Amino acid sequence: MKLSGLKVLDLSLFLPGPMLTLMMADHGANVIKVEPAGEGEPTRHLGYMKSGASIWFRNTQRGKRSIQLDLKSDDGKAVFWSLAREADVIIEAFRPGVVDRLGVGYGTVKAVNPGIVYCSISAFGQEGKYREKPAHDLAIQAMAGLVAHTEGFDGNPAPPGLVAGDALGSLTALSGVMMALWRKDRTGQGDYLDVSMLDSLMAWTPNVSGKIFATGEDIIPKHERPFGGQAMNSLYECKDGGWVALGGSEVKFARNLLSAWERLDLLHYAEIPPGPGQYPLRDFFRSKFKEKTRAEWEAWFEGRDICFAPVRTLKDAFEDDAAKERGMIAWDEAGNEIVGTPLRFKEEPGVIDPTIAGIDEHHAQIVAKGWET
Repeated sequence: MKLSGLKVLDLSLFLPGPMLTLMMADHGANVIKVEPAGEGEPTRHLGYMKSGASIWFRNTQRGKRSIQLDLKSDDGKAVFWSLAREADVIIEAFRPGVVDRLGVGYGTVKAVNPGIVYCSISAFGQEGKYREKPAHDLAIQAMAGLVAHTEGFDGNPAPPGLVAGDALGSLTALSGVMMALWRKDRTGQGDYLDVSMLDSLMAWTPNVSGKIFATGEDIIPKHERPFGGQAMNSLYECKDGGWVALGGSEVKFARNLLSAWERLDLLHYAEIPPGPGQYPLRDFFRSKFKEKTRAEWEAWFEGRDICFAPVRTLKDAFEDDAAKERGMIAWDEAGNEIVGTPLRFKEEPGVIDPTIAGIDEHHAQIVAKGWET
């Protein structure tokens, strides 16, 4: 597999770091999960349980080995250093400054392992005015301005449905780690990566920050294309209370739809910028979609070249045969659901190891043999 032989030491908890190392483990990396003393990784005990394990933990920590280390103790540090000297990658997600206070920060590791790729993931980064501010995903999205733009039809902000700060922080870190490993392969030198989840969110706003940079004025979410200000990129309620989405704002899709409904007289509304000017078309769609149930509209749109989708639940999405066909849902021998990897290679594809380690399960093995499996 792509990452066979790569040694990854994971000190992180919860989502961003563990998801990063999960994707690396799925593609062959040798990942050792360092759990804190006591109850270990918090997600072992969070959320719904099945077959005696947390579903959250199973789908972020599978395929890794587990060791508990107290990094404040001499014994814990001794084991850490035995692993750090040979590691290719170290991932940590403590608050800024913690690893340095523990004596296991990048500077000290680099001194004994110049090729180390050391990645720190935090809410606001290792530098800057907010570096000490505690936060999880919702607070980070709020600071990034994204909660304000997740505006409901009542005009109030709504909690986002996806932990985008965690997700983009994780993927930013994965991208950076792989870049650093590419450099290491050519030069033998490692690097340090400071990933801020806030930065990762803000980097993904070019499609909505235009008005701010062009005029100096803030965005009115309901007027913007991604938030329903464009009639062909909005949500509509159906006769039975179900919802559907039109998700393609190109004029060609509006022409296809309005032609089918013999209402090309409304096409010019789809040709002007998002905002109140498009509201007559949006109002027409609101009325039109209430003529049929969601299922009836799904049947009507079948085969038409229009970006349309039913608004489904997450349960619906996982139960769709497409999820099984793409390998995004599978089952282990005990019938536990396994969420697959989105990285699909033609050559050397990832291999899902559904096993999850018991807490500190590999302590003796790792102390005795280090990275050897």
